[in-house]
Amino acid sequence: MIHVRRLAPLLVCGLVLGGAAGCAPEEAEEATGPTTAVVSRGDITVEVTASGNLDFSREEELAFDMAGTVEEIYVEEGDSVSEGQVVASLDTADWEKQLRSLQLSVLSAEISLEQAQQALDQAEAETTVTITGDVVVRDCCDDDEIEIREMQVEQAQLRLDDAQASLDEHLEQSPEVLATFDGFVTQIGVEGGDEVFSGSVAVVVADPDQFEALILVSENDIGKVSEGTQAEVGVDAVSGLFLPAEVTHVAPTASISSGVVNYEVTIRVASLDELPEGMQQERQDDAELHQGMNVTVTLYPAQKSSVLIVPNTAIRVVGGRHVVTVVADDGTEEQRTITTGISDWQNTEVVEGLEEGETVLLPEGATATEQQGQPGFVMMGGGRPHP
Repeated sequence: MIHVRRLAPLLVCGLVLGGAAGCAPEEAEEATGPTTAVVSRGDITVEVTASGNLDFSREEELAFDMAGTVEEIYVEEGDSVSEGQVVASLDTADWEKQLRSLQLSVLSAEISLEQAQQALDQAEAETTVTITGDVVVRDCCDDDEIEIREMQVEQAQLRLDDAQASLDEHLEQSPEVLATFDGFVTQIGVEGGDEVFSGSVAVVVADPDQFEALILVSENDIGKVSEGTQAEVGVDAVSGLFLPAEVTHVAPTASISSGVVNYEVTIRVASLDELPEGMQQERQDDAELHQGMNVTVTLYPAQKSSVLIVPNTAIRVVGGRHVVTVVADDGTEEQRTITTGISDWQNTEVVEGLEEGETVLLPEGATATEQQGQPGFVMMGGGRPHP
C-alpha cells in the first residue's frame, strides 16, 4: 500500500500529459535568460601591487684614499654633515714625507731633461764657443752622436712624465675624508689610532630625504614593468599618505625561492617635500619617513582612457584567437574574433572586432555587475580611488 500511494501520482501525471517527458514540480523555478554585458567605453588601469620596505636611495661609504694611521674621527653616528665637511683624517707625517720625495724626483727629472736637451743642441750646432768666448766653426754634424743625444732626450722626458704622474697621483690621495653631499652619518667604520688600508671605509653617510623601495614582482607581471613605469607608494605607518614613485631598475635575472620566480624591482619614492601641491593637504604635519618602514607599492604599467571594454569573462581563447559571443537584438548568437589591448583584473580593451553598444554573452552564473564593475576607477592599496 505504501508503494502504491507513492507511485499513484506518477501514474496520473503520465496519463494526463499523454506521453509528455515528465511532470513539473509543484513550485517551478522562475526561468532565467542568459547573462550578457554591453560593450561600452571606459578607462583601464593596469596594476601590479607588491609590498616592500623603505631604504635610503642615496647612501655612500666614505673611504680613505691611502693607507695610514687614523688620526681622528670628527663625527658620530646620527650627526648631520654638509658637502665638503671633513669627517675623518689620517696622520699626515708619512704623506708629507712621501710628497717631498716625489717633488724632488720631479725636479731631478727636469734637470736631467734640460741637460740632455743641451747636449743634443750642441751636437746639432755648426759652431761652438770656447771658454774664452771665441766662436769656432766645426764640421757638422755627426749623425750617430745626434741620434744618441735624441734618445737621451726622449728617455729624460719619459722619466719626467713618470715622476710627474706619481706626484699627481699622490696629491689626489688626500689624508682627509670629505662628505660628498649633505646628509647624516649612519655608521662609523674606524676609530682613532687604527691602521687602515687604501679603500677602508671611514663613515657611511645617507640622505634622509631620498628613499627607495625594493619589491618582488612575479614572473607573470614582470613583462609589464620597465624603467620609468609610474607607481604610487602607500606608507603603512602613516594613514592616508601616498607618495608618487617611479621604477628605476628592473633586475635582469630572477630570484627563485621554493620554485617561485620573482624579479627585484627598485622604486624611487618622492620625498615629502616633492608632493604635488594638490596632495599637500594629505600630508600630516608630523609625518616622517624612516628607513625600514613597510610600504605597499602599486605600479601602473599602462593606463588608457575612453576605450572599448568588455568583461574578461566574456572572452574565450579558441585556437590562439580571442573570441566572444555577440548576441543580436533578435537573440541570435554569433562567434566573433576580436583584437584585444590591455587588461586589468575586470575588463579587457577591445581594439578591433566589436562596436560600442553591442551585447556579448557572459558565462553561465556570472552577472554583468560582478564582472564589469565600474570603469574609470581602480582601488589602490589603502582604499583610495586612482583615476
